[in-house]
Amino acid sequence: MRANSLSFRLAAGAALWISVALVVAGFGLSGLFRDHVERAFERQIMLQLDRLAALSEVQPGGVVKLKRLLVDPRFEQPYSGWYWQITGDEGPIRRSRSLWDQVLDHRRVPLASGEIQRYTTNGPDNQVICGLRRDITLPGSGRVYQISVAADVSELRAAIHDFDSTLALSLAVLGLGLLIAVLVQVRFGLRPLRHLRAALVDVRTGRKARLVGRFPVEVTPLAAELNALLDHNAQVVERARTHVGNLAHALKTPLSVIANAASGAGGELGETVRQQAKVMSRLLDHHLARARMVAAGEVLGARTDVAAVTVTLARTLARIYEDRGIDIAVEGGEGLMFRGESQDLQEMLGNVMDNACKWAKGVVRVTLSGAGGRLVLTVDDDGPGLAPEVRARVFDRGHRLDETVPGDGLGLAIVRDVAELYGGSVRLEDSALGGLRAVLDLPAAASAP
Repeated sequence: MRANSLSFRLAAGAALWISVALVVAGFGLSGLFRDHVERAFERQIMLQLDRLAALSEVQPGGVVKLKRLLVDPRFEQPYSGWYWQITGDEGPIRRSRSLWDQVLDHRRVPLASGEIQRYTTNGPDNQVICGLRRDITLPGSGRVYQISVAADVSELRAAIHDFDSTLALSLAVLGLGLLIAVLVQVRFGLRPLRHLRAALVDVRTGRKARLVGRFPVEVTPLAAELNALLDHNAQVVERARTHVGNLAHALKTPLSVIANAASGAGGELGETVRQQAKVMSRLLDHHLARARMVAAGEVLGARTDVAAVTVTLARTLARIYEDRGIDIAVEGGEGLMFRGESQDLQEMLGNVMDNACKWAKGVVRVTLSGAGGRLVLTVDDDGPGLAPEVRARVFDRGHRLDETVPGDGLGLAIVRDVAELYGGSVRLEDSALGGLRAVLDLPAAASAP
């Protein structure tokens, strides 16, 4: 998943919002729980404070006692964390057994009638305790006493800590599950785009001529527009071919008339016109062929069976050079596809094979192979070969090494031009048969599924 991909953007955006939402929810739930337990804790203390006030009385002699003990046994267990104390003007006068030899904060703080004071202080055994205290007037005494109930907050803090830990773990698991769900959703939701990409690859590599498949309603208009573009492109190419053919016919007829007229005329002028008309005809054929191939090279979805074209060419050339007994062998090529038009492959491979047959003594071998999306078509002959220093010159238009051999000198030039139009190349090497080797490197199309 790359940083500039739609998948990353969707997943990162979802992860960010999930994280923010879970953090806010975590703090909110933790605050609500803390507030709840603190209120419950305070209600328990307040309940014990009310009971203590109800059970306190002044006996004869001014002694303050409880009518009976508080029900909660924690007030009887030393340092249990729950404590009560009654304080007079002279200091603490009654306290719970749980305080043992300790006293609560005995500073007498005057309070208004009905006022309840909350406080936090250090208790017995280094405990941190929170408590409530208020002033009461006991019947029969006329004096004001301050009663106080306090409890250790460690249990409260432990409960809050346990809840926060459980909450954090639960939210983390929830967040991970939501993130996995988002990734699955993103991958599933963007699958049609991967199908569209695969369909485009099929078109580009020649496996199919149009986009095919079932796409969601959001992607169907895009696929339809791409198919319309492909159809339009094919129509433009077809019109270009038609114009090229019309131009060829329009120009060849006047050239033929000129050549025929020059043939009937004698002298140097007639010979000059005849030669120049022949040169113009060759150049016209070359550039018209190049224009046609440029148009063909722009067509997406074109694919050609290499073996079928090669075998057909071999049979044709074998009949043409039957009187010389040229043996043309074709090796390999099964399943290989050229990403281009059939006539263009025939133009390139036919020129190379024809050139080999012209110079061969008796054997021409064509080897077809492919790997890594490329085709390598090798044509060997057992002819005289060609010196390395003159090999580059044979690709020049109209250049001929031997006027006794039939041809117009445009074959290899056309092969080079067409190969380059398809992103390929042609080169000449020494052949293992003793003559020349021509190597065509061309783009391969994927095999049909």
